[in-house]
Amino acid sequence: MNEEINRIRWKCRRGMREIDLLLREFSITKLETLNEDELSIFSDILNYDDQKLYDFIFKKDNLGNKFHEDFIENHLKKFTHQGNF
Repeated sequence: MNEEINRIRWKCRRGMREIDLLLREFSITKLETLNEDELSIFSDILNYDDQKLYDFIFKKDNLGNKFHEDFIENHLKKFTHQGNF
């Protein structure tokens, strides 16, 4: 499991500053609390390009995947309200 978490943390490093900060903060504070299914969903979310994630998180554009959208709504969006974004 540690190898998977390390791999996911590495995938959180992004080119777009807003997405990079959001994903890194989430990975530091919450990644180890996720169960296997949630880790799998989060890993899949990291396959989206930065602009697509940005558009969903900040502009409410659809990703086209309800599981991914629900995960982001329930786990990631709360980090956008902490004043860093």
